[in-house]
Amino acid sequence: MTTRVIIVRHGQSSYNSQQLIQGRCDESVLTEKGAADARKVGAVLSSLSLDAVYCSPLQRAKQTAEVILPYLSGSPPLQAAENLMEVDLPLWEKLAKSDAQAKFPAEYRCWKERPDEFYMEISTPEGTRKHFPVLALYQQAQQFWQEILPRHQDGTILIVAHNGINRCLISSALGISPARYQSILQSNCCINVLNFTGGWGEPVQLESLNQTSHVGTPLPTPRPNNKGLRLLLIRHGETEWNRVSRFQGGIDIPLNENGRQQGQRVAEFLKDIPIDFAVTSPMLRPKETAELILQHHRGITLEFEEKFREINHGLWEGKLESEINQEYAELLHQWKVAPATVQMPNGENLTQVWERSTAAWDRIIESKAVSASTELKTGLVVAHDAINKVILCHVLGLSSESFWSIKQGNGGVSVIEYAQGLEKLPVVQAMNITTHLSGDIFDRTAAGAL
Repeated sequence: MTTRVIIVRHGQSSYNSQQLIQGRCDESVLTEKGAADARKVGAVLSSLSLDAVYCSPLQRAKQTAEVILPYLSGSPPLQAAENLMEVDLPLWEKLAKSDAQAKFPAEYRCWKERPDEFYMEISTPEGTRKHFPVLALYQQAQQFWQEILPRHQDGTILIVAHNGINRCLISSALGISPARYQSILQSNCCINVLNFTGGWGEPVQLESLNQTSHVGTPLPTPRPNNKGLRLLLIRHGETEWNRVSRFQGGIDIPLNENGRQQGQRVAEFLKDIPIDFAVTSPMLRPKETAELILQHHRGITLEFEEKFREINHGLWEGKLESEINQEYAELLHQWKVAPATVQMPNGENLTQVWERSTAAWDRIIESKAVSASTELKTGLVVAHDAINKVILCHVLGLSSESFWSIKQGNGGVSVIEYAQGLEKLPVVQAMNITTHLSGDIFDRTAAGAL
């Protein structure tokens, strides 16, 4: 049983267009562009059967939800929820972002770099108190989940809210620390998909993050004057063993015909995105995928990284899941519920995969970020399901225990940005984008074995 949750950020607001800080100020309303993009969200969600629609009571979110609602089958009633209010920044509301940075330089730096430590001193009739906006918002998100999830077990719900609360909804569900508040991007009218396997505290899967292709932006646009390193992390296309759920791991299986078509679609999807370098696992399936992508990017030499090879499943490799279950039923169950505790028979464990893949990933950041310090440099990295899951856990500050919380579809695209190499936390701008493959917001790729 799965509760599917679709989370949308409101459309462009008047304060967004003026670069003003909104917080809980309710003067900001949808712009014409914001309303037009909300209609596009409605169109892409129109085929879904939704059990409930929740929104923030603030105008910009409520208006976005009201634009979306007529497109939805069954016309579920719109329910405003106080726990979907935006982050409370009372001392900065209505200020231009540049003015807040100039007037409160130390505080603004803390807000951006150490959001979990950031506080404002608020005057009350009882005296001055410290208000921690991000910590309060994180707790608010947890309260929302605890109240809402029991009502919609095995259903599908839509949430329309804000940049900050969306980040905290996603982070609190997955166990990402409030310190990583700034590490998740939420574009106006973006779509995120979360799958809850049960109630609060039970396993959750992030299926996709910050989808924007439905509003005409294939991938989130780099911010103006952005510098540093932008990495496009891709999972290889489908293999025949993916299709039939046969464990491949270290066995060098090539793409099947569908996998090659997926590679072509990824290539078309990324053809207008500048690529400055490309790295791949040396195995056939990612190598073929990378070569297909690079057909539109001439002059790029494909580099091979041995440490990006897929996890070695040992004695499980070449076997169907049903065959593994006959001999290793208990271990297979353990792999599904507690993967970090599993030692593959004659193979690897996740700690070994984590150590080699994250070390290789960080080396790429260190070696490429130096030359990207004065400009934005974009790299392509093509690898495998387990490798990509580990890298994304690493980037988000999660441990290997959260391995199954990250979904990676065949041909899925994730975007990770490092503004200052490894000196500052990266930003996940998008994750597991597969709209170029399925044409809708859900990952329809093979759910086959690694």
